[in-house]
Amino acid sequence: MDERVDRPEIEHPPLTRAPPTQRSRLRRVVWLGLVVALALAGAWFYAHHAPRPAGHAGHGHGAFTAPQPVGAATIGTGNIRIILNELGTVTSLDTVTVYTQINGQLMDVGFKEGQVVKKGQFLAQIDPRPYQAALDQAEGTLAHDQGLLEQAKADLKRYQTLGRQDSIAQQQVQDQKYLVDQYTGTVAADQGAVENDKLNLAYCHIVSPITGQVGLRLIDPGNYVQTSSSTGIAVVAQMQPISVLFSVPQQEVPDIIPRLRSGALMPVYAYDQSNTKLLATGKLATVDNQINTTTGTLQMRALFDNPDERLYPNEFVNARLLVNTLQNVVRVPVPAVLIGAPGTYVYVINANNTVSVRPIKVGLTDDGYEQVLSGLKPGERVVTDGTDRLSDGAKVTIPAPAATQAAAAGSEAGSKAGSATQAGQPAHAAPGQGQSQHRP
Repeated sequence: MDERVDRPEIEHPPLTRAPPTQRSRLRRVVWLGLVVALALAGAWFYAHHAPRPAGHAGHGHGAFTAPQPVGAATIGTGNIRIILNELGTVTSLDTVTVYTQINGQLMDVGFKEGQVVKKGQFLAQIDPRPYQAALDQAEGTLAHDQGLLEQAKADLKRYQTLGRQDSIAQQQVQDQKYLVDQYTGTVAADQGAVENDKLNLAYCHIVSPITGQVGLRLIDPGNYVQTSSSTGIAVVAQMQPISVLFSVPQQEVPDIIPRLRSGALMPVYAYDQSNTKLLATGKLATVDNQINTTTGTLQMRALFDNPDERLYPNEFVNARLLVNTLQNVVRVPVPAVLIGAPGTYVYVINANNTVSVRPIKVGLTDDGYEQVLSGLKPGERVVTDGTDRLSDGAKVTIPAPAATQAAAAGSEAGSKAGSATQAGQPAHAAPGQGQSQHRP
């Protein structure tokens, strides 16, 4: 039998964490609120009492605005050039493809490729022997027919004497006269044949028709050349002087034609295809007699002496035509001119070293200056540097000229050094970069 022993059960209380007291919870909330309050107070104090950096323009009520250092320029008068920049093509005044005028074997070439030849200088020789033989034959025929003519003339003279004596019939005298006329015609034809053979013989010796530079040889000695061939022997192009053909818009023509007709010298500057390097300086020579209705342009020709042959036929260049020069016009530096809500405007420096927004009207631009049509007069000062930090009525200071020049020189040197480093070569300013144009 199983015996069970009943043991008394002992009850243990549950293990639980005592809840936080009300006082601890309140203390934690108070500390958190105090930290937030201190942070807000510090932010407010820094925003209202911390020193502002120099040059910062405060916009809040009661904020102190320090005068802004700016660059300045005084408005004056000067010249503004009216320059048209057009795409042009270098064209030789004389370009000749030398062809043979007779058939025959090319025996010799008397030039080197790229050589400069004079007018009449030997270029090529065609075998002259067949033409010399033809000339000899023609001269023999001429001599034979001339003998017959002389004999007929002598007989006519005798017949005329006998005819006056009624010793022979007048019909015989007349027939002899006709025979003389026939021989005269035959001799004339023979003389023409001789001249033609002499000319063919001369054509065997080919000379340059113009003074210029010879291009690449188009045919080699030993080949048989013919007058029907489309391939010449060489091309000769005149290099000095040389011309540039370019077209200008028809609205510019009324300003150009009167000055050209009056004999005014209108310079033309030829720049390379990148429009940075000056190649040559010439003058406007002539214009076409009609405007191209398709493009609305008029073609013009400028002449260049081209002593160093920097202009080459069929080369694309940028032609800058100096149409006119406006004398003593009011002008403003380009950096001073701004475009914004007022339109085109500048910051004018007042006597109390504050600036005012002044709308202006500008015209042409040339060499860093813009023509002032209205809004400014000589003697007024405008801001040229630091305009991005200004507003109407702002106070400004103008550094001493020495400091301004040093800063400008440093800025320019840094800019050139940066450009040179980027380009991988020493920076240099191309001459004649300024050009006149209308501001958009």
